[in-house]
Amino acid sequence: MNIVNIAAYQFVSLPSFADWRAPIRERCEALGLKGTVLLSPEGINLFLAGGRESVDGFLDWLRTDALFGACFHDLPVKESLSREQPFNRMLVKLKREIITMRHPTIRPEGSRAPAVDARTLKHWLDQGHDDDGREVVMLDTRNDFEIRVGTFVNAVELNLSHFSEFPKAVDALAPSLQNKRVVSFCTGGIRCEKAAIYMADKVPGVLQLDGGILKYFEEVGGAHWHGECFVFDRRVALDPKLQETPTRQCFACRAVVTPAEQRDVRYQTGGSCPACFEGSSAH
Repeated sequence: MNIVNIAAYQFVSLPSFADWRAPIRERCEALGLKGTVLLSPEGINLFLAGGRESVDGFLDWLRTDALFGACFHDLPVKESLSREQPFNRMLVKLKREIITMRHPTIRPEGSRAPAVDARTLKHWLDQGHDDDGREVVMLDTRNDFEIRVGTFVNAVELNLSHFSEFPKAVDALAPSLQNKRVVSFCTGGIRCEKAAIYMADKVPGVLQLDGGILKYFEEVGGAHWHGECFVFDRRVALDPKLQETPTRQCFACRAVVTPAEQRDVRYQTGGSCPACFEGSSAH
């Protein structure tokens, strides 16, 4: 049986977000879903997996329930399939932010930054410029270990360990991005909701990739993309067809391990990888 994997987020003011934890967890458990739901005053972020009927049933409930429907009636969702359940358990967590930036003046729930859809972006990348003739610069807002798995060809990287480092990194980069069409992107779009707002007064005309990399794969495939896309579950990485790849993650240090590195004698499933040995030898 195919497992349906869904990723969704929505920035919306949730002043009583803590009251929603129990009913969401109970509904997910009743439907046999596994994954993680994050709730915060700024909205919801969820990654869930289960059978088709269970996933659809949960989304219908979330979008129409008297408690939630007013907030999530138009919740956009990205889907992919897997043969196995990629999550070990069901968690509903309360957070200060559904994506941590530590910049309280950035409030996507109040006003969304301008976006470009996948098909338009592909057209721009095909022709080498946007419709106004400006050079298109792809700005990867993800962390280093994610980028190592794959990114857009010639994308600008910020060398981030955590997304909270983004403001400082992009401040230093902003002067080099003037008069260009900058498109920020991330896995599912959530980080760029904040990134594009933060950049708006520093890099005029910046856009976010609507729906992120996963929506781009869904709509136009792997054009202008190199490698795979890291995802935060046991699948580790997806190809542009949204299928699981042989890439794995080290159990010990959480480093991404490519198929070639898995053939290294230092790689032991559930034990260690070349990065572990390099790190220990450095000390």
